[in-house]
Amino acid sequence: MNTIHLFNTLGRQKQEFKPLKDGQVGMYVCGPTVYFRASIGNFRAYVFADVLRRLFETSGYKVTHVMNITDVGHLVGDGDEGEDKLEVGARREGKTAWEVAEEYTNLFLSDMKRMNLLTPTVTPKATDHIAEQIAMIQEIEKNGLTYQTSDGVYFDTAKQAGYGRLSGQKLEDKEGGARVDIGEKRNPADFALWKFSPADATRHMEWESPWGKGFPGWHIECSAMSEKYLGLPFDVHTGGIDHIAVHHENEIAQAEAARGVLEANYWLHNEFLLIDGGKMSKSLNNTYSLDDLAAKGISALAFRYLVLGAHYKSQLNFTWEAAQGAQNALNKLVDAVRLWDKPTEADQELVAEFMKHVSNDLDTADGLALVWKVVGDESLPTGVKAATLLAFDDVLGLALEDVVARPLKISAEAQVLLDDRERARQAKDFARSDVLRDEIAKLGLLVEDTAEGQRVRELR
Repeated sequence: MNTIHLFNTLGRQKQEFKPLKDGQVGMYVCGPTVYFRASIGNFRAYVFADVLRRLFETSGYKVTHVMNITDVGHLVGDGDEGEDKLEVGARREGKTAWEVAEEYTNLFLSDMKRMNLLTPTVTPKATDHIAEQIAMIQEIEKNGLTYQTSDGVYFDTAKQAGYGRLSGQKLEDKEGGARVDIGEKRNPADFALWKFSPADATRHMEWESPWGKGFPGWHIECSAMSEKYLGLPFDVHTGGIDHIAVHHENEIAQAEAARGVLEANYWLHNEFLLIDGGKMSKSLNNTYSLDDLAAKGISALAFRYLVLGAHYKSQLNFTWEAAQGAQNALNKLVDAVRLWDKPTEADQELVAEFMKHVSNDLDTADGLALVWKVVGDESLPTGVKAATLLAFDDVLGLALEDVVARPLKISAEAQVLLDDRERARQAKDFARSDVLRDEIAKLGLLVEDTAEGQRVRELR
């Protein structure tokens, strides 16, 4: 197996990856809360996790990849306050919470394909695993780490000596820094395992339980579903840095309280995606989706390219200029590889160099730099370059297999429109030229005007 080193948040250092079972990796990725369209900030986390899985598989491991769908229990406030986000989404759109969850789950899965993300082995929904969550809460209760208030069943963090190990923040520090009304909770860090339905209203999503009608807390779903599909402990858990202090900390607490084991051995977290140097926020109207990018001519794969250009543990600043730069770079790469000979045999020294980069805590930026080194190396036969880049792309996931040594084919229908558009341009009928460009785009082709005439590219 290829040796891989990863920065483990739990140990706060880069560590050699050693699986629990030879040749196998159990990997859990925190998935979306499906009350709204996933943003490009969300997709930074999924690209990082996708590259990690691809690295494991390219290195010879068999990966079981679990990604949850949170369709209940994630409240507007991560500290157990406010409404369930699915209930908010239902009121916003005049639908049931179930309808909202289905709509945005389907959108997310469609966007995953656009981003060329590998399909998880299992994509469990929280609402399909209520029994497993109740059973785990019962174990935690039996072990004496819960208490009940008027609004739910809570985890008593003061009774767990190791609480705070992931964030490195001791319980007393969290208590000292609390500046919010904690209601009936004993400690600010305590968190809901089960929330009771309000007495004066009916929720769209609620279930009977040993403690009363209600719904699970946000954190318990991941502990219960990871146990079901991976067993405890498992190898790797990923998510954004915002999950460290609360969600993942609480997952660790639940697994230890219920089963007496550490939930996962390696915890990996990606940094935030900034927008024009600032925070991405719905209130600022800058939570861009893949459709927002497409409207400005930026493809999902170009965004993936942009993400790969920065280390996952560093903040990445999204600007439209940077996005266009990524699109231009991807276009240039595609234009180059289309003209190459069919793949022969990869240059193994270059592949080994590439794997050294990406095996060093997913250094995809240096991996991309090596891509361009290969593209510009005139001493290598293009068939060798093609095979070498395809080996790189097993990890990078830019879908180069669709374009390497595959000249662009233009259908007869598209060619008629292109010829018509060229005549419109010659006649300076730019309004008709623009209309025809849009018609051509519907056929999956992008037309650019250059000094030499029209240039046609595949939209990708």
